[in-house]
Amino acid sequence: MFRQLMGAIAAGVMMVSTAAVAESVKIGFVTTLTTGAGVVGRDMRDAVDLAVDHIGGKMGGLNVEVIYEDDGFRPEIGKQKTEKLVQKDKVNFVAGYIWSHVLLASYKTVVNAGSFLISSNAGPSQLAGKLCHENFFSTSWQNDQTPMAMGEVLNQRGIKSLYIMAPNYAAGKNMVAGVERTYNGNVVAKDLTKFPDQLDFSAELAKVRSASPDALFVFYPAKHGTQFFKQYQQSGLRGKVPLYSVFTVDSMNLPLLKDQAEGSLMTQFWAPDLDTAA
Repeated sequence: MFRQLMGAIAAGVMMVSTAAVAESVKIGFVTTLTTGAGVVGRDMRDAVDLAVDHIGGKMGGLNVEVIYEDDGFRPEIGKQKTEKLVQKDKVNFVAGYIWSHVLLASYKTVVNAGSFLISSNAGPSQLAGKLCHENFFSTSWQNDQTPMAMGEVLNQRGIKSLYIMAPNYAAGKNMVAGVERTYNGNVVAKDLTKFPDQLDFSAELAKVRSASPDALFVFYPAKHGTQFFKQYQQSGLRGKVPLYSVFTVDSMNLPLLKDQAEGSLMTQFWAPDLDTAA
């Protein structure tokens, strides 16, 4: 992913108006470095540092300078940090962003200033639609895509009734829209839970038990996923209502989940057991 990011930035270096006389290419990178979600952002920062090392610290013959900013998992802080990068630091590129609501809050600050914006993770549908802009690039996905694949899997597995749960923010809404776009069965109910504050899903899981669907589909990233799996098991639904998910099980929370995730199924763009050398 970050090789693609650096490649995209390098390709645009010569388009920067001051490139001929500049001493460096300045990249602002916004991610979450504190709070419980900081484990994701710190992985991203380490990956960028590694990518810069791989290219010898240069793009287009210029030194690369990366300025990291912490959005604190909050859109208003992300917007403030983005404004600082564009207006004070005068970066040529702004990159990063884990969370769709943070990216959406920061988006216009960058593209309205004529700078390049490159998302490393967040892929809200608006940026592939009505907010599409020639200076916006993504090295990841559009949020609806992975759950659209899940909808097809549910069809193939003969799931006739489905209960849906996701957090009530931009990415959560996209995940719900994606699975509904391709799933042909009956959605018996949908719960959009408070984000990021809600970590207790017992009331929603009780509703799932009452509805008794063929399957449950969820999207709960980071610590929300860890909490969800724990409560799903405690609720007694495991083994009774099969669990399907996207972006809920990953390399960071799998060691914590251990066997709690066993038996669930997800669609994903990558898995460690793919039969490729990489």
